[in-house]
Amino acid sequence: MTGFVYDPCGVIEVEAIPLAPRPTSAEGLRLGVLSNTKWNAAKLLRATVRGLADRGLTFAAVTYYDKHHFSSDADPELIAEIAAENDIAITAIGDCGSCCSACVNDAVRLESAGLPTVVIVTTEFEHEARLQRESRGMAGLEPAVATHPISSLTLEQLDGRAAEIAPQARAIWFGAVLEPAGNAPSGRGFQVQ
Repeated sequence: MTGFVYDPCGVIEVEAIPLAPRPTSAEGLRLGVLSNTKWNAAKLLRATVRGLADRGLTFAAVTYYDKHHFSSDADPELIAEIAAENDIAITAIGDCGSCCSACVNDAVRLESAGLPTVVIVTTEFEHEARLQRESRGMAGLEPAVATHPISSLTLEQLDGRAAEIAPQARAIWFGAVLEPAGNAPSGRGFQVQ
């Protein structure tokens, strides 16, 4: 017997990756919406976009994208397409082990490509999302956290989860609460206050 004890926890050493610069105004922003194709992901994302609009935050364009499978990262070509066509992004859902990791990975890659990104995870997987973003070098990436579960909910229940997500998304994208600037029409000309 050697007398050695091995610690299976280990230490992850990664280079820190900064978040994408945050916009100071919502005017003219194009939103990329990436569904991981898990049951209810697209419905939750659409409800969240509606919820943002209900709260006065609308976009110059909203483009929806689907990735191949919920438990794998989006293809690099899809990440590049989203980054080229949009100014900010949102992705969902992380409500199980592999889909949470893949959603966080997608968000890290979108942030690295210059898009402030909201990644939606559920309360049961908030800890996993933190570990994943730290292991990828982007500890500052804050997820929008919704009550678990998502996949088994009705449309009405999804609207409730979207109501939880919308204010978090706004804060993640802009870093502060936005207030309408001057006489700007509703949903346009918001400024960071």
